[in-house]
Amino acid sequence: MARARPKPADKLIKPGRIRAVLTTLGREIAQDLIPVGTTLPPEPELETRFGAGRGVVREAIKSLAAKGLVSVRPRHGTQVLPRHEWSLLDRDVLSWLVGQDEPDRDLLLAIQEVRSIIEPAAAALAAERATKNDLWRIDTALAAMQTAKDQASALAADKAFHLAILDATHNPVLQGFRGAIDTILSTVFTVAVGGPGGWFRDNLPNHITAARAIASGKPEKARAAMERLLGYTRLKLSNRKTVIAAANRKTDGSAVRTARKASVSGRRKRRRP
Repeated sequence: MARARPKPADKLIKPGRIRAVLTTLGREIAQDLIPVGTTLPPEPELETRFGAGRGVVREAIKSLAAKGLVSVRPRHGTQVLPRHEWSLLDRDVLSWLVGQDEPDRDLLLAIQEVRSIIEPAAAALAAERATKNDLWRIDTALAAMQTAKDQASALAADKAFHLAILDATHNPVLQGFRGAIDTILSTVFTVAVGGPGGWFRDNLPNHITAARAIASGKPEKARAAMERLLGYTRLKLSNRKTVIAAANRKTDGSAVRTARKASVSGRRKRRRP
């Protein structure tokens, strides 16, 4: 018996297309371009907007619902839910909230609170349970941090350091947070490593102390070292808004001075016979 040919709509249901629709709508919701309580446009309008079939749009909406961003109810449409309903440890949701611009300081501080709950305890467990291979991974990442020449390599090494400690707990539940922690670290480290007020190099000594405490097998010292490391980051995040404002004022002042010089030069040229 011959197999039935797939319908045209079925051909459109491809992961790439679904991902594109999901990411666009997710970012718009997270950045409040589609506010809480708003009903999303009907499926035909979304199909037209994205040039996608009904199956693609429906799968994207299902994913948004699974992440807690929307609720789908018959005769009520698809409504955007309040932020407390969102799966904030979901890798996509976190990345959408952070966005492409300067991350919101309150969000960064909330993320840092989550780190302060998880990572000191993870460091203490790592001090008790780390194998030789775990310690090698931690040391290798630390060495890469110390020799990093650019933002990308510094960020990659810093993430590898913290994730190696998480893995060294050998706790499957903690390791289940790996994806979320990875995204959290990317969010904070992008701010720490680059731009005005970055503090990557200044915090290296605290990383060294934490690594040594874990290697020495002293849980409380490891916990305290990680708390100091995260405390330094929290302090810098708290002050970052002031640093950025000062940098912007400096840039604006430079632009104003340049404009004034150009204006004076122009007036002088006009006065010449």
